[in-house]
Amino acid sequence: NSFCTLLVASSPVCEQAPPQPNAAPPTMAYQSTEAKKEDFRKYLEKSNVIDSLTKVLVNLYEEPERPDKPMEFIKKALGGPVQADVDALRQENEALRAEVDALKKKLAESGAAA
Repeated sequence: NSFCTLLVASSPVCEQAPPQPNAAPPTMAYQSTEAKKEDFRKYLEKSNVIDSLTKVLVNLYEEPERPDKPMEFIKKALGGPVQADVDALRQENEALRAEVDALKKKLAESGAAA
């Protein structure tokens, strides 16, 4: 899966300096860092994060027209809310709060009249 390799290899977390000729063997800290990177990569693979991100990026790549907002495309593809959804929910929430306030007021008025 070359796209997956590209995704992981191009990550700033995975960048490595090229080996230097006649350089001393890697230190324990370097090995520890490499082990941490490998553990993290395995964690991402095991939890299907790499596969999911790869599929989303492939879908983005295969779009006939590039979206104006690629982050919105990625959020939507991963099942997250896009800004339009958030705005619509905020408006609905405000309308429902106003309706609740009106109904509370009407209930209070009818209770005082009884």
